[in-house]
Amino acid sequence: MKILLTGGAGFIGSHTAVELLAGGFEVVVVDNYSNSDVSVNDRIVQAAKWQISRQKDDKLKIDMDNLPITFYYGDCRDGMFLDSVFRENEIDAVIHFAGLKAVGESVEKPLAYYDNNLGSTLVLLNVMKDHNVKKLIFSSSATVYSGDNKMPLDENSKTGNCTNPYGWTKYMIEEILRDEALADKEWSIALLRYFNPVGAHASGLIGEEPNGIPNNLMPYICRVAAGQGLGIRGQKLGKEYQKLKVFGNDYPTKDGTGVRDYIHVVDLAKGHVAAVSYLYRHSGAEAINLGTGQGYSVLDMVQTFAKVNDVPVPYEITGRRAGDVAEVYANPAKAKKELLWQAELGLEDMVRDAWGYMVKKCE
Repeated sequence: MKILLTGGAGFIGSHTAVELLAGGFEVVVVDNYSNSDVSVNDRIVQAAKWQISRQKDDKLKIDMDNLPITFYYGDCRDGMFLDSVFRENEIDAVIHFAGLKAVGESVEKPLAYYDNNLGSTLVLLNVMKDHNVKKLIFSSSATVYSGDNKMPLDENSKTGNCTNPYGWTKYMIEEILRDEALADKEWSIALLRYFNPVGAHASGLIGEEPNGIPNNLMPYICRVAAGQGLGIRGQKLGKEYQKLKVFGNDYPTKDGTGVRDYIHVVDLAKGHVAAVSYLYRHSGAEAINLGTGQGYSVLDMVQTFAKVNDVPVPYEITGRRAGDVAEVYANPAKAKKELLWQAELGLEDMVRDAWGYMVKKCE
């Protein structure tokens, strides 16, 4: 079975590519490398080989010298380019990761986010229809949920009333996909609502490495920690990484800092593999949370990181960020029932693997 991954060189896409290859799938990656680097292509292959060599299940006959993965450089808003990818490959299903994803940036550049995220999806859907490929997994987000819901969030919790353009693009795309699945019963679409992916592949070969100053907590913690030592003191980091900024400590949570449902990126990637099988048992468009059901505070993350990796993470408390809420975590019961999937890796795994990637990267 051949799976197309748009944005497949990104943080979640690259880990999903590895899991698919290790599961015996053929993979086609499309990416414009706007938030990744072409060097990740080789690292995806090496991480897959590392993982396959350690798998206990020898039922899959995988040729380690010729892993079935193809990479294309291009933009998903380019219909002619996408059409050529489909003509050159017999695609069975698509996982649509491609899109801009920085919440803060989306507030500053809303038109760019609407153009990129909605535009790429519309072009992709039309090309898929032209080639009669109607199995799709969409990379959605917990940002589609309204801020006035009670926790935990399940798939029937109120959506809309998003606090930023990024969240609105995910919400709008979900609506577009529901409308298309309603109009054409041949579509099978999984709307996977992610919570907070962190960590890295256990090989240390791929991980989260955003361009510029990170918008997410874990890569910021890693860069602050990198400035403290453990053999990578030579890395040149700006003064913005001298201390981690913790935005607010007056929320109604156990330690006053924001609580989120952090999920290991490898668990998240395995959720996508499970969703591929789900597409063949299901029709229509269905929303499914991918989370752990466990909330961790910012200080939980900082303290666990420091303890597990034996490296200090200096931080300072600053004011709240606009749009942040006290806590967000999932009810993942539907994923367990429908996808036969649940998260297996814990917080210590997340912080260990995230730091392992940082150390290896800086060797």
